[in-house]
Amino acid sequence: MWTRSCIHRGLLALLLALGLSSAQAQSTMVRLETSLGLIDIALYDAKAPLTVANFLGYVRNGAYASSFIHRSLPGFVTQGGGYRWVEGGGYMKIPTGPPVVNEFSPTRSNVRGTVAMAKLPGNADSATSEWFVNLANNAANLDVQNGGFTVFGRVTGPGMAVFDAISALQRVNAGGAFTDLPIRSRPASGPLQGEHLVLIKSVKELPAPASDADRVFNYLEAAYPQYLSPAGASSTTGFGYYYRYYPGTNAYVGTANGVIYYLVPAIDYNINALGALADWLSVAAEAGY
Repeated sequence: MWTRSCIHRGLLALLLALGLSSAQAQSTMVRLETSLGLIDIALYDAKAPLTVANFLGYVRNGAYASSFIHRSLPGFVTQGGGYRWVEGGGYMKIPTGPPVVNEFSPTRSNVRGTVAMAKLPGNADSATSEWFVNLANNAANLDVQNGGFTVFGRVTGPGMAVFDAISALQRVNAGGAFTDLPIRSRPASGPLQGEHLVLIKSVKELPAPASDADRVFNYLEAAYPQYLSPAGASSTTGFGYYYRYYPGTNAYVGTANGVIYYLVPAIDYNINALGALADWLSVAAEAGY
């Protein structure tokens, strides 16, 4: 007779055969699809709960879709979350809700790669929709200014390469809030259009990883978008693998018997071993997944 413990042992054996394990508790992960690539942000759910809830409110109501990076100060910060590009030309201010109480803590300093809330000068509790990413260690400045700027997440390794690319772009003074506006190109004539800006096409929460393999898959999507697109594929089991399929590139990543495999026609038409799941999990975890 099958008992609950027998079923549990059988399930565990299947997971081990596929090279999976139960995923460790992960923080909420948010993915930004931008003109320059994917950016994943791991949120500090437990450490800054009010700020995370505030940010996720804007994510979930679609406020950040079609927004753009409106401020870039190389070696300092890159800022977004304030303005949305309107199809057909022009922009609009993102509607904001009530400001969130400041949750700054010296245990969450404004160091490189961290994400913090922007706010009004002289008002520590004025953060609404705008956020920024620290491009350098700004703790000596931003940890002591205006009650300290609340760090509520961290950009994963692949995402920081995108922010570094943004900081390398040319900037223009378009007046108002856009004195340091990064642009991808200049129009031949007429005003700036969406194609010239660093657009954030979509912002969404990533599903909680069901396994350690999913953590690795999420990392690979962000690190190698040229091979695994569109990002955000669902995982499934079949043919002896636990895998994801990417119709944009007709590519697969999967795992079996503790090994990560790939089938990427742009590289090779054969199924190839990428390495041990445990090794790639260490790489993904180091990057923030």
